[in-house]
Amino acid sequence: MSDRYVRVKIQIEDMKSLGEDAGREAADAEEQAPEGPPAASVFPDAPGVTVAAGDASRVPLTCKQRVKSRSTAGKDVRKHASDVPLHGSVVTARHLNRLGHERALHVRGTGKILRGQLEANGNYVNIHPSKNNQETRREDGFKLARKNRPVTVDMSKAKTSLEALKLSIKQLKWKEFPLGRRAPCDIYWHGVSFHDNEKIVSGQVNKFPGMIEMLRKINLSRAVRTMQELFPEEYDFYPRSWILPEECQQFSTQIRMVKENEPTLNPTFIVKPDSGSQGDGIYLIRDPSDLKLMAGSPAKQAVVQEYIQKPLLIDKLKFDIRLYVLLKSLEPLEIYIAKEGLTRFCTEPYQEPSQKNLSHVFMHLTNYSLNVHSGNFVHSDSQSTGSKRTLSSVLYRLAAKGVDIKKVWSDIIALVIKTAIAMVPELRVHYQADIPPGKPGPTCFQILGFDILLMKNLKPVLLEVNSNPSMRIEHEQEVATGVFEYVPSPVDEEVKVGVIRDTLRLMDPGRRKPSVSHLRAGGPEHSEEVPMEAETRDRSPEDGALPSLCLKQVYPKYTKQFNYLRLVERIAALFIRFLGVKGNMRLGPTAFRTFIRTCKLSNSNFSMASVDILYIDITRRWSGTTGESKEAGMGLQAFVEAFFHLAGRRFKSLPLREQVASLLELCEAQLESQTAVEERRSVSCSRAMPRPAKTHALGPGNRQLGSPAPLRRASSQEYRLHQRLIPRTLRANVEN
Repeated sequence: MSDRYVRVKIQIEDMKSLGEDAGREAADAEEQAPEGPPAASVFPDAPGVTVAAGDASRVPLTCKQRVKSRSTAGKDVRKHASDVPLHGSVVTARHLNRLGHERALHVRGTGKILRGQLEANGNYVNIHPSKNNQETRREDGFKLARKNRPVTVDMSKAKTSLEALKLSIKQLKWKEFPLGRRAPCDIYWHGVSFHDNEKIVSGQVNKFPGMIEMLRKINLSRAVRTMQELFPEEYDFYPRSWILPEECQQFSTQIRMVKENEPTLNPTFIVKPDSGSQGDGIYLIRDPSDLKLMAGSPAKQAVVQEYIQKPLLIDKLKFDIRLYVLLKSLEPLEIYIAKEGLTRFCTEPYQEPSQKNLSHVFMHLTNYSLNVHSGNFVHSDSQSTGSKRTLSSVLYRLAAKGVDIKKVWSDIIALVIKTAIAMVPELRVHYQADIPPGKPGPTCFQILGFDILLMKNLKPVLLEVNSNPSMRIEHEQEVATGVFEYVPSPVDEEVKVGVIRDTLRLMDPGRRKPSVSHLRAGGPEHSEEVPMEAETRDRSPEDGALPSLCLKQVYPKYTKQFNYLRLVERIAALFIRFLGVKGNMRLGPTAFRTFIRTCKLSNSNFSMASVDILYIDITRRWSGTTGESKEAGMGLQAFVEAFFHLAGRRFKSLPLREQVASLLELCEAQLESQTAVEERRSVSCSRAMPRPAKTHALGPGNRQLGSPAPLRRASSQEYRLHQRLIPRTLRANVEN
């Protein structure tokens, strides 16, 4: 029987990971593995090839072919490989343990690859055939490297959030790169804008393109105003606003009419510069003549809003809520709200505005950057006292007075979701311009700061949304006369470090993401609710020492309650579809005509000439109001106005919301039918492949047709023969 033994080569290859760092980490982990390998998993479906641990265990292997070993490995490897017999011989743990706890047996001549693991306690372990040895090694290497390699974070652009980010990364045991890194990182933490670093082609960035532009006071007011036209009752949480200077005359006329109708009514208004921050340039007025803006100056653009004269007070002080919201994804839309926030108090007792106290900023404005300069500002180590407190401490205090905190929190969640839905259409246009589909680029997420005021009746009111909320965890304090230094702020650290840390945990690239529905071309689909525990379901072993997530998922969890509000997002999907050029953000006249023609919106009462007039009229007006006359074309907000106009023409008898919804359904149906026609056309074209030409034989010599003349003669002969075979009546009909 010995002459029938087959010599087998045991090939050992080191695991290769997908990346350079991952490969290095995997190799280190392989070298540091203990001699006694871990317990192996059992594969019950695998064919019955069994390896025993120990010299006394036998392994029956069958092989019908004799193959000589052509190994190029070292002498020791060849020696041990040649000692492994088949057909009634043994494969001992001594042979395999010397080479590691998981190896592959390549049986020459059979094309099979046997993979398995060996237990140190002498138990049998199944070996199963692998479909692709290289694929399996790569997967195993990636898993091992992913487990051992920490997530890398580029912090070179972090700026004011640097200290909180350092603490968060330390708690997560990740790897930070304060000065950046040549190799790609998993996460890039920017301080201001998505464009802080223009060379990122992979990973994740903590900023969305276009977020700064979207959250300027004018653009946010326009977006919310559009939603107020469609859903006035759902968007009553945003104060009535006017955009200056373009609506200065309208503002003056409306206020004059209000005062004429109700002489006793004397409202107050707050003026906010469009690009202002930290309370800079904000002031209160009671009459339009008090406006300080110069008409027609883009640099002086501002928003004027109704001032909330009856806010909720605590300790006779006005306060607002800074709530941190994570926009995890645009498509699909994912929103998380921090369970803990900040409350920022004024430093002077509140009085309703009058002509005498309009300039008292410490009484009317809650901005921390303003009140910190007041002599009454209190820096406190306690979370429930001082001029800056935690949101939970305020809610507990209100609950002690009998306030329904669940109702307040539910209203705040609804406000956040509705505001995000108003923001998303413009953000999607910016996103496709900077990261077009199919182009290498990072994915994005962002922490936003929502400033919310509670009215005396406990209704939440949206003041503004900050694209770059302060994540500083220290404050400036005067330690001596004229000498200031930064000292830790326990309240800020408690709230902000948790928000950043848990944002990073949610964005961990190794984390399994819950399945959610994506937006189709025509609009959002109804997706199933994702349970609240989805974000904590897949914790890694390292998360055991960390507290539970302080971020609560609110969307798509509450999709069914709010999905009907996403009409403008569906309009934005149409707008993006007809932009044509990747990276473009404005619709040209030809693209607008294509949209009208494709969706079949023109008729005898609305000709293409009327389409051109509508395009020119709306585009000219918007280019003059936005101060962006250098950019030609129709932007999204102008397209939305044109869409509303078209919906009103087509469905005159319906309310605006139903007009828009009906026109959307019409456009989406036309696009779907056109797509179906194109797909059928492409299938029919693929089936109609050119057939090879047949060769014809003439005469008894079976002569091939090699010149045009015989080919014409053959075709004419075939035609005459074909004509003879057709019945007379049928031939007459064909000729006629």
